[in-house]
Amino acid sequence: MKVFLFITAFTVVTITTHAQKLGSLTGTVVQKTTQLPLPNVTITLSNSTLATSSDTAGKFTLSNIPTKTYNINASAVGYKKTTVYNVVVTSGNSNNYTIELDKDVTSNTAIVVRANRRTVKAATLETPLSIQRLTTEEIKSSPGGNFDISKVIQTLPGVGGGAQGGSFRNDIIIRGGAPNENVFYLDGIEVPVINHFQTQGSSGGPQGMLNVSFIEDVKLTTSAFDARYDNAISSVFQFKQKNGNTKKLQGNFRLSATEVALTLDGPLSKNKKTTFLASARRSYLQLLFKAIDLPIRPNYWDYQAKVTHNFNKKNSLNFIVLGAIDEFRFEAPKTATPEKLFIINASPLVNQWNYTVGASFKHLTTNGFYNIALSQTNFNNDIQKYEDNQNPTTANKTLDITSGEIETKLRADAVTNLQGWKVTYGASAQLASYTNRTIAVIAKQLTDGSGNIIQPAITANFNSPLKPLVRLGAFVQAGKRFASNRLGVSAGLRSDMNTFTTTGMNGLQTLSPRLSLSYTLSDQVTLNSTVGSYYKLAPYTQLGYANNAGQLVNKNAKYLQSNHLTTGVEYVPNDALRVTFEGFYKRYNNVPVSLRSGISLANLGADFNLLGNEAITTTGKGKTYGVELFLQKKLTQKFFGILSYTYYRSLYSGLNGNFIPSSWDNRQLLSLTWGYKLPRSWEFGLRLRYQGGAPFTPFDEGQSRLNFLSQGQGTLDFSRLNTQRLRAFNSSDVRIDKKWNFKKTTINLFLDVSNWYLAKAEGQSQYTFKRNDDNTNYLTSNNQPIQPNGSNAIPVLLPNNDAIATPTLGLIVEF
Repeated sequence: MKVFLFITAFTVVTITTHAQKLGSLTGTVVQKTTQLPLPNVTITLSNSTLATSSDTAGKFTLSNIPTKTYNINASAVGYKKTTVYNVVVTSGNSNNYTIELDKDVTSNTAIVVRANRRTVKAATLETPLSIQRLTTEEIKSSPGGNFDISKVIQTLPGVGGGAQGGSFRNDIIIRGGAPNENVFYLDGIEVPVINHFQTQGSSGGPQGMLNVSFIEDVKLTTSAFDARYDNAISSVFQFKQKNGNTKKLQGNFRLSATEVALTLDGPLSKNKKTTFLASARRSYLQLLFKAIDLPIRPNYWDYQAKVTHNFNKKNSLNFIVLGAIDEFRFEAPKTATPEKLFIINASPLVNQWNYTVGASFKHLTTNGFYNIALSQTNFNNDIQKYEDNQNPTTANKTLDITSGEIETKLRADAVTNLQGWKVTYGASAQLASYTNRTIAVIAKQLTDGSGNIIQPAITANFNSPLKPLVRLGAFVQAGKRFASNRLGVSAGLRSDMNTFTTTGMNGLQTLSPRLSLSYTLSDQVTLNSTVGSYYKLAPYTQLGYANNAGQLVNKNAKYLQSNHLTTGVEYVPNDALRVTFEGFYKRYNNVPVSLRSGISLANLGADFNLLGNEAITTTGKGKTYGVELFLQKKLTQKFFGILSYTYYRSLYSGLNGNFIPSSWDNRQLLSLTWGYKLPRSWEFGLRLRYQGGAPFTPFDEGQSRLNFLSQGQGTLDFSRLNTQRLRAFNSSDVRIDKKWNFKKTTINLFLDVSNWYLAKAEGQSQYTFKRNDDNTNYLTSNNQPIQPNGSNAIPVLLPNNDAIATPTLGLIVEF
């Protein structure tokens, strides 16, 4: 806090200094289809006379730029003009951009229809719809996002942030699918973990790991997946990272109410062919929660790095690292309340660490390029839970899981353009290992007052014997435009295999064809439609589950299958505005179902345990369908914004085969985000969001009473799965930024307030036993010590509808 006050005071003092306020921009222009550098491309800045052109290596530099916000325009003869919007020029850091130009299709007599305006159009030949993009500035300035990419993407259509509207977790729910149906790629390398305190076998967690200072843009695809991506059922996230500055060493320091982060980038060689980005971040949430007397103590570190080496114009090598260390524990509150004491014993203690390290080599050819990527991911998860988490002993331990996953992946793919055809093909091989040591008390043996057993003990005690397994995949995709460039057609085929499951080496069972069509009605309107079948291997938590005899019981698990049908229209009335309307239908087969509870595992995964650590059968089914409206206004006239609305249904079946609403069936999602650039480097942003009420499962009162003392929470009645529904949720976030530019330094002071008007976020009530007035013990119906079976306890439901506003005051120093 002293450091924060000092820097703020320094800012106020130096506002009146008369320093030169100039910045610079650098970048590279490449041809979109071949990635070859483009020389002689004219680069201009909107509302400015500054201009330059790219050199023979496609590189450009603009210097002595007055510090404010611009749009970068890139144009060349024979190519479609491209605009990069909302580029903030500061005196502290010089941003580096990669601009892709697409060829303009011409004939001998006239320019043919141009397949729609491209400056805000995110679609590709392979994926003509269900695709959205966010730039780094849109992520940084998003109200309520607090630089967390996982939160900001919830502004996009079809994206929910967990079943409960006010959830603090980053469970990414795409078009009603489960959280583990998404895949994430960082510069073409898969990164299975992007959140702290991740739920193993699922996704999500309360805080994202990716550093927004590294990101150039984020592309989200929610259907019509490119055949190169395996295991994608609901979405593919592609995070494109910047390259380090080639001119100088620079960086930024970020300090807020919850964390401190340092980022550096610059050249690593005198010939400027090697650059780097590196960052480290440290949270101090534990100090904040201690100050406000919350019993939880989350604590994390994360780190990220990228090194790029350009051998020459045609060959380059990227090296990336992403990792985190997470610790979640408890401390006794100064003032005990039933709600605080419930939190302590309902949640497990979690220790996690993970990393992804990878290298990718790209070689450009005359007609395309190819990539080779080698990477390894290691995830370690240690979970413990006690009947009394404040006073843990061996005797009252109810959960002890030590689990780890290691994946080594080799991917190769090539892109070639021949006589108007774009052909992509490639293969992948993965070596995976999984360990799991589980000791769990699912139910304790309980007796009545006469000593008769009323509940037998149910325990899990196994060491997973899952040996390293091999995963293989291959794909091909081809597309071309016809009818004077109006009609775009792309078809792909993929197959995946593995050496573990019973039918895993039968590649015919996972053949996944897909077909995309787009037809340009005019320069502003395009009709799009896609159909495809996609497969996903079960998570290792399911494959590696063993019974108490040490036998792997889920070897018969089949690949989860989802068939997609999507159609829509895209309207681009001008260079900065894009509107899409889409309808979608997804049909699921081979959905994992719990043999113990009889419910689909697609309803689970939003807690801090392991998803799928049990016997399953892949006989479930599911379906989701709905419509989406999306409007994106890029920065012009100082204003930019995003409006998205989704209406959908999400239903899954369990052992009984009946379709019922899933835990993610919120039905309606609405998000409106807008920002305004004010004079003197002020910026204001506002976000409004609405999410329909989520279904929930009521408690089994009898089982809850029996098991509350050992489990710390109530037991759900899965025979009434999702038969009740919470109220709808609405909220608003606001953000204010102010920048000061000095000769070589920029200071950005920001205030970000989530839920500023204190909307109540209803969650499911919490089952517990009534406590005495000073919360030191449980009350009983007979004034006797509480019985282990809870027979003399007094059950109560604690309301879970707090209205919490989260203000974050912070600053960023660029140097």
